[in-house]
Amino acid sequence: MISGTTWVPRGFAAEFPTQYELDDGELDRISKLAQLRLDDALEDLEDAHEDEAGEVEEDFEERDGEDKFVIDVTADEKMREEIESVEPKSQAVDTDDDLKEYDLENYDAETATEEGSLSMFSNIKSLAYYRSTDEDPYIVLPKSKDGQPIDDIDEEEREELQILDTDSLLLVTKTEDNLSHMEVYVYEESEANLYVHHDILLPSFPLCVEWLDVRVGRTRTADNQQGNFAAIGTFEPTIEIWNLDVIDEMYPDAILGNTGPHSEVMPDDEPIVKTKKGKKKKAKKIHSKQKANDEFHVDAVLALSSNRLHRNLLASGSADKTIKLWDLSTLNCARSYAFHDDKVCSLAWHPEEGTVLLTGSYDRTVVASDMRLPDTQYRRWGVDTDVESAKWDSHDTNYFYVSTEGGCVYYFDARNASSSPAKAKPVWTLQAHDSEVSTFDVNKHIKGLIATGSTDQQVKLWNISPTGPSMITSRDMGVGKVFSVSWLPDKVSARTLAVGGSNGVVQVWDTKTNGAVRMATDDKDIEDEDDEEEA
Repeated sequence: MISGTTWVPRGFAAEFPTQYELDDGELDRISKLAQLRLDDALEDLEDAHEDEAGEVEEDFEERDGEDKFVIDVTADEKMREEIESVEPKSQAVDTDDDLKEYDLENYDAETATEEGSLSMFSNIKSLAYYRSTDEDPYIVLPKSKDGQPIDDIDEEEREELQILDTDSLLLVTKTEDNLSHMEVYVYEESEANLYVHHDILLPSFPLCVEWLDVRVGRTRTADNQQGNFAAIGTFEPTIEIWNLDVIDEMYPDAILGNTGPHSEVMPDDEPIVKTKKGKKKKAKKIHSKQKANDEFHVDAVLALSSNRLHRNLLASGSADKTIKLWDLSTLNCARSYAFHDDKVCSLAWHPEEGTVLLTGSYDRTVVASDMRLPDTQYRRWGVDTDVESAKWDSHDTNYFYVSTEGGCVYYFDARNASSSPAKAKPVWTLQAHDSEVSTFDVNKHIKGLIATGSTDQQVKLWNISPTGPSMITSRDMGVGKVFSVSWLPDKVSARTLAVGGSNGVVQVWDTKTNGAVRMATDDKDIEDEDDEEEA
């Protein structure tokens, strides 16, 4: 299935992505990371063996003196007889008298010459040997400008990996046959061609993906240089950040969260528990049973949002009910917030006020808060069912949209917050689908154009006018249950929509080919983001 999609704006990807190089420094880094995971895995295995041995021993102690175990010897003997009956027995090979003179049984035996060397390689001393192909006068390879040999195959691969200025990158998190990875697609709009450029293996099921325009980790520069990275949240309580301009990387460039060697071990002051055998043993802490703290998540990361105004800030929402604010320059958690009573499933930074964050939760509330203020000062709105997604209206940032498990889309005025979430009244409510609206996206360039996706397998386009919403068109994209819809962020391709779902297929829909879409949007000016900020 496809759990998430997001576009990379044009102009950020490197024209020729570099091949991953394993130097001494990188080898040392990944060795440490691999050792941490190996230590944790060995500890898990050892604990599992101890638990299993303890259970078996307890069973024997409880059944001591009772005739509970009967060994079926008859079945073992029958099986042994069947195996012996089919085993091939050695038989003497009768050789024809006419062939004895050729001694075929010793045909492959190597015979030595009088000098002691094998007859086949008796002239090996006369062979010429060169340590390098550069010294061999019979091998001539083409050279590049820097004197290195050129391989025609490498040049062809280099051309295949080239990303043009007119190409758009689409990031797709996917799980197939218990293998999770992120596929980096290239979309050629002129030819309506979509293909996988490269992919990145992930340690766990991906739940969210966010594109970052700033360098992180090893490649970070002092001047906050432009980058092309992806942050991925999974069922693990950590956030992995990968460089999209490097192919075949083994490990992420940075990991946000608790990655220490004892991240799963109880502190020394943790109480000792007794097993049924009476042996004392320290209880082992797993992520789901750790207590929420101010430094890192202890449960799955469900939502990510990158701040486009303060580029070094990344917000994350988790199943541990907390929201973390990460400083990408130090890779540490700057602040932690607890606005909600249930899992935090949606995050969105305000397009103009870079310190205001919109959060949605399974507690059926949405919160807008200035992250500079204490976590007790915020505004809250309530909805009828669990929140699926929440986003600001990029054309009028005083308003925001909320989609829910009940199939509704709500439109709220952020300036009007009630004293009680249950009393909050939306500007309008739309019953968009028969089942949950699992995803939706607001077109940043065409005012009033939004797309919704649902588990009813339908993708719907809506025209939002001052009088309320009206449906433009509906379409089954053949992706199964729809889990992600995303408008292409470039102005020249504002009507291009990416759709992913439960069938593990991603589709790109050029909506301007639809007559109803053209009628609804042709009279609308395609706005530039810079024009919106000036307005």
